[in-house]
Amino acid sequence: MAVKMRGAILPGNSSVELREFDIPKPGFGQVVVRTKATTICGSDIRCIYREHVGKGPEGYIPGMVAGHEPCGIIEVEGEGLKRFKKGDRVIVYHISGCGVCHDCRMGYYISCKSQHRQAYGWQRNGGMAPYILCDEKDLIALPDELTYKDGAQVACGFGTVYEAIEKIGVSGNDAVLVTGLGPVGLAALMLCKALGANKLIGVEGNDYRIALAQKLGLVDYVFKPSDHVVEDILAVTGGHGVERAIDASAADAGRQTAVRATREWGKIALVGEGGTMSLTPSPDMIHGQKTIYGSWVTSLWRMEDLVERLVRWGIHPEDLITDEFPLEKADEAYALMAGGNCGKVAVVFPD
Repeated sequence: MAVKMRGAILPGNSSVELREFDIPKPGFGQVVVRTKATTICGSDIRCIYREHVGKGPEGYIPGMVAGHEPCGIIEVEGEGLKRFKKGDRVIVYHISGCGVCHDCRMGYYISCKSQHRQAYGWQRNGGMAPYILCDEKDLIALPDELTYKDGAQVACGFGTVYEAIEKIGVSGNDAVLVTGLGPVGLAALMLCKALGANKLIGVEGNDYRIALAQKLGLVDYVFKPSDHVVEDILAVTGGHGVERAIDASAADAGRQTAVRATREWGKIALVGEGGTMSLTPSPDMIHGQKTIYGSWVTSLWRMEDLVERLVRWGIHPEDLITDEFPLEKADEAYALMAGGNCGKVAVVFPD
């Protein structure tokens, strides 16, 4: 095994640099994971790639290896492991929490407020390199039926959406609206379809992503944003609106559409990060007895549930990956993701 490797960092000026790093060695309770696939998240583009605007939990430490959606196989064991071993296929939960606060003990490392909290690809080295140093407690077992590219998708995007879906509840009783059909919105549609939603409606302005959603058979209706989009949605739901809505657009107009196109007693989940939201509480929310849920990533236990159910449902998150690049072309991968004319973008590593 070599002692040096190349990893991709994000300087913050819409560029990528490859730098040399030492291949990590595991300490007590740690492993070294050989990366097989790492996908690019929209938050990487929003908070790091264009410029370093993230603060607190989203504050990127310059020079860190990027990539918070990694999946791979354990290459080296440290001492004191309790569950995983060399050769195990694993997903890396992308937040390493302190492990002892209330949120961590519920499995929500994402909500850990300790000074010891670190995110892979943000405050500690992530998956845009051939090897990653991981704490054993941050790992999720990847079933044999799922690919490494499936696992990379679970690491953030699909886990995030699944959390939101579980909060609002989706079943065969429901028509579901998803505003914003980037990778997270497409993941929402795929999961809602697997759960039996009886009508799937999307709102998206990007022609490429509209065509992708249709090609994958994930939508019954798709509308572009407009002054009459709520009326369009009402027209295909018998005038009632949808039972459930998920906003993945992070746009004020998209969030308004999600709320106003939801029928009385319906539930809405806000998943897209950033932006603002303008509502008139009485007509938009109170009189319709509606409920809005904020949903940020997911928990370790729910991510484990998700991978089990992906196998049961026979669906593969990697179907949303439209473009793959080697690490040497990570600059092209990030540029494509930033441009938006793609589904999910992955950096893959050779065997």
